[in-house]
Amino acid sequence: MHILLSNDDGYFAPGLAVLAEAISAIAKITVVAPERDRSGASNSLTLDRPLSVRRAQNGFFYVNGTPTDCVHLAVTGLLDEMPDIVISGVNHGANMGDDTIYSGTVAAATEGFLLGIPSLAVSLVANGGDHFKTAARVAADLAARLLRDPLEQPVLLYVNVPDLPFESLCGTEVTRLGKRHKAEPVVRALTPRGETVYWVGAAGSAQDAGDGTDFNAVNQSMVSVTPLQVDLTSAGQLQTIRRWIA
Repeated sequence: MHILLSNDDGYFAPGLAVLAEAISAIAKITVVAPERDRSGASNSLTLDRPLSVRRAQNGFFYVNGTPTDCVHLAVTGLLDEMPDIVISGVNHGANMGDDTIYSGTVAAATEGFLLGIPSLAVSLVANGGDHFKTAARVAADLAARLLRDPLEQPVLLYVNVPDLPFESLCGTEVTRLGKRHKAEPVVRALTPRGETVYWVGAAGSAQDAGDGTDFNAVNQSMVSVTPLQVDLTSAGQLQTIRRWIA
């Protein structure tokens, strides 16, 4: 079995190293990740310049592009065989609710899914990031299950893991995405030359964090597993728009 690993924090990120160690115990791995932190890159592809691939001393490949570039390049050009699973992570910090729209971690897994490969995106819900091994173990367990009991069609799963020792987890819940309040205002600052610049503000707090959401599961010290889809069609509005257009 062959598993492709990527992330959005960069090939040097500790979460990726821990994930690679855990997954290499159950399958052959190839790591293709961005050369630098590309958090928030979403599903962007680099189309205005060529991409280069280099290999680090630890064997990881790194690309001067986005997380989506990494998986796309690996599957359509770099690898000699189609991987059985794509895993993105372990991301340093939560990606819950609306975060999935912006997340490069989710984007790398989404590219695998779009290419017909079962894919997982895994995040550690933490500020300090003390328990990457917990998230990597959860990812390895889910990957082993996919290899042992594959689903009938490609699946895209998003996994958020509390920052706890593995033994302190209270189980796993299959969840839906919650929703955040709107983001905090941008932060203004002055450069040494007196120019005004802006930092994007922090994500808002959870607005929809009730039973069944990813927010609620993590708050209950449970692993949140959310199946995602890519079809953005608002099916409930089709008839309304047809009447409006007619």
